[in-house]
Amino acid sequence: MATLLDVISVRATREYQLYLEFENGEKRIFDMTYLMDKRPFERLKGSPLFLAARIDYGTVCWPGNIDIAPETLYDKSVPFM
Repeated sequence: MATLLDVISVRATREYQLYLEFENGEKRIFDMTYLMDKRPFERLKGSPLFLAARIDYGTVCWPGNIDIAPETLYDKSVPFM
């Protein structure tokens, strides 16, 4: 079952990883490598736009109306310190 938590901060890396902090205080890493050949994320592959990730309405967004569900980010990420 998906956990419904807002993302409150994000840092994107060139390796297609997102360092996330959720509203419950958890810090997690989400690896987007497996999504980078899929729509709509293929538009971000090899582009500096990936590093322009930002928070909007509790989820991660990029220019061009690209976003990803916060429950996906939480459920498919791993904790980090």
